[in-house]
Amino acid sequence: MSGTLFIISAASGTGKTTLVKALLENCDNLKVSTSHTTRPKRAGELDGVHYHFTAKDDFVEMIGAGAFLEHAEVFGNYYGTARDNVEQNLHQDKDVILEIDWQGAQQVRHSYPNAVSIFIMPPSRDALRQRLENRGQDSEEIITQRLNGAIADMSHFVEFDYVVINDDFDTALTELTSIVKASRLRQNIQLIRHAGRIQDLLSS
Repeated sequence: MSGTLFIISAASGTGKTTLVKALLENCDNLKVSTSHTTRPKRAGELDGVHYHFTAKDDFVEMIGAGAFLEHAEVFGNYYGTARDNVEQNLHQDKDVILEIDWQGAQQVRHSYPNAVSIFIMPPSRDALRQRLENRGQDSEEIITQRLNGAIADMSHFVEFDYVVINDDFDTALTELTSIVKASRLRQNIQLIRHAGRIQDLLSS
């Protein structure tokens, strides 16, 4: 297995999804794992593209079968990452991104302690509230709930390898791209990907 697993987490409304989409355009051999969720589908979302929309009973059954690499309940809905798909891509030398919360990140680290974890933060609370309001998807009550949850989520940034502040989008994207490219040059990764070449260089 020579693919690298990247964990990218952020508080709701931080711009994580937009950054990850742009990151995929900057880096080749990089795939985002599509999560399962029990929350209702939003306008414009496609099953199997944005999420695998799953009935709650089916999700609970998958938990019992150990099908998830990680799972969590957020705002009354379940979210989870299927284990088989991630492992298959990593074994095929593909780098995989998990867009998950800090709870999921904690679970994944137990199975993949060498995973590269990145936390994205907003420039300020006011900017975060504005972004949540600009979505136009939630009531004021839900926005306040999400904001309070975001503040609690951000306290877990210390558990991550890297922190990116999404103040200026282009700067944040450059930093995120740099993390991915540098991680691919780690000694243990290079040793796997270029084993034959390194062996030839060091042979007497």
